[in-house]
Order: sequence, then C-alpha cells, then structure tokens
Amino acid sequence: MRLPRRFAPRNDNVVPKKLQTPPQAIITTIQSFGGFKMILITNYISMIIFFVISGLGFLFASPFMLSSPVLGSMIFGVVIVIAIFVSSGIKIAAQWEKAVVFRLGKYSSIGGPGMFFIIPMIDEIRMVDTRILTMDIPKQQVITKDNVPVSINGVLYFLVSDPESAIVKVQNYSYAISQYAQAALRDVMGGMTFDEILAEREQIGKSIEANVEKESKEWGLEVKGIKIQDIDVPEDLKKMMSRQASAEREKRATITKAEGDKMAAMNLADAARTMHASPGAMQLRTLQTIDGLGPTASNTVVLAVPIEIMELVKKFSENGKN
Repeated sequence: MRLPRRFAPRNDNVVPKKLQTPPQAIITTIQSFGGFKMILITNYISMIIFFVISGLGFLFASPFMLSSPVLGSMIFGVVIVIAIFVSSGIKIAAQWEKAVVFRLGKYSSIGGPGMFFIIPMIDEIRMVDTRILTMDIPKQQVITKDNVPVSINGVLYFLVSDPESAIVKVQNYSYAISQYAQAALRDVMGGMTFDEILAEREQIGKSIEANVEKESKEWGLEVKGIKIQDIDVPEDLKKMMSRQASAEREKRATITKAEGDKMAAMNLADAARTMHASPGAMQLRTLQTIDGLGPTASNTVVLAVPIEIMELVKKFSENGKN
C-alpha cells in the first residue's frame, strides 16, 4: 500500500536534485575549515597547476599502488591535498582590480593587478574595483532659501584611491558616499535662492563636490565630479515662470520697437536737413520716387504742378521777405 506523501517515511540522506552540486562546480565550491573560507580553484592558472601536481603525484604513487594499494592511495591522497593547497593560493586580479589581503583577520598587504599568492586557509582577500564608478543621487526634496520647494537629482563620479581605507574604515563605501552626497546636496541647495539654483548649476556641483571630497578622503575615496541633472518645480510655479518669461519677452520687443522708431525719426530728420541744404536734392528725390513706382501700365503718375514752377514760387517768396 502506498502511503500519502505527507505520511511517507522521510529519508534525510537523500539530497534533492535542485540542491545537488554538479561535478564541474565541485572544484569551485567554497569550503569552510575552522572558520576560515578558502576558494579551491578560482582561475585557469590554479586549475593547470592542480592537474600538473595531481598528474605527477599519480605517476609517483603508481608503483606504490601496485605493491601496496593502501599505501599508494594514501600517497596519492596526500598529493591531491598538496595540489589543492598550492593551486588555491594563486590568485589573479584584473588590471582595474586590487586585492586587500587579510591574514588571520588582520590587514596584511595589497595584491594585484596581475597574479599574486596568498596562504590558503590563513589569508582572506577582498577585491576592490579601482575604476571610476558612477552612482545616481536620488531625487531630493529641498526648500530653497526663498522658500521655494524643488526636487533635484544628480550623478556622482568617484573612484577608490586607497583600497585599504575603503575596506577597513568603512563598512560599505558605496552606500556611505551615496548618503553623504545626498546630505551635501540638500545642505547646499537649502542655502541658495531659486534663481541662483537655475543660473548656477555648475557652481552648485562644485560646492557639493568640495563638501563630499573633504570627508571621503579619509575613506580612501576620490570624488571626480558631481553633476546636477534635473530640477523639478511645482506646476503652478512653472505657469508663473512662463508668464514672467512671456512678459519679459514682450517688454524687450516693445523697447526694441521704440528704439527702432526713434532711430528712424532721427534718420528722417537728418535726411530732411540734408535735402534742405542741397538745392537739387528734392528734385532728385522726387524723380527717384517716380522711378520706384515702376514702368507697369497699371501705375499712372500725374504731376499737377511742374517742379520748376514750385521752385520759382519759392524763390519769389524768399525775395519778397528780403
């Protein structure tokens, strides 16, 4: 009789398939020995050395296995342990990485980039990325000096200049500098007016960068730059800013038009004085105006009084006054 699943006898020795370790992952499994963690094989150099030592050990233990299988197996087992010990002490760090080595829990040295050696089960390493890291500064709600609520976010660029201080002095340097940058952003923005925030974004970034860098140097971090990305304001304030900008543009347009009219009047006055001083200037101007009307048939020009008669009348009036 088959029992239901909940009444079936439990076999604690059976490991579920999902929890079984695949054979190819055995050599990379982290094992614990007396509280110390040791990664057996982490790179291709370690794997090559492991198989070379194991192969030489097998060749050395083969004669003993033929004469005494127990002794040969013991020798081969000792060789395997030595191969694991030696190969697990070889580490490789990329060009942008540095390894902070702790020996029995105490800082020992800095390894990398490239290949370096540690003592397995005694040394522990922490890899640190020394490239420039980019971190977003989440949107912060700030009240400006003139009591205007704004939301501001930015981006932070920094790198690890001293891996020892970054690991030993700070629990999580990325989280620490992110929180400090947010606090510095709120402090700087709170001491400025709304117009200053809109006009001096680059200066704001430099001020925040100076505040953050002053503290982060003790953590082994170097701030490369802080940039302000977006400045959000309430919708009613946006409408008032739009009306203000429209009124400002209309004001400039009116002033420009008035200045143009003034310059045109001044030029007309100068032209009138010039024509008054030249006897034939008015006739030339009249002829130019007639020529500008065009030779088309639809335009007909009729001169009721010849220009010569007008000049004669003008001279007669001047002689009468004299």
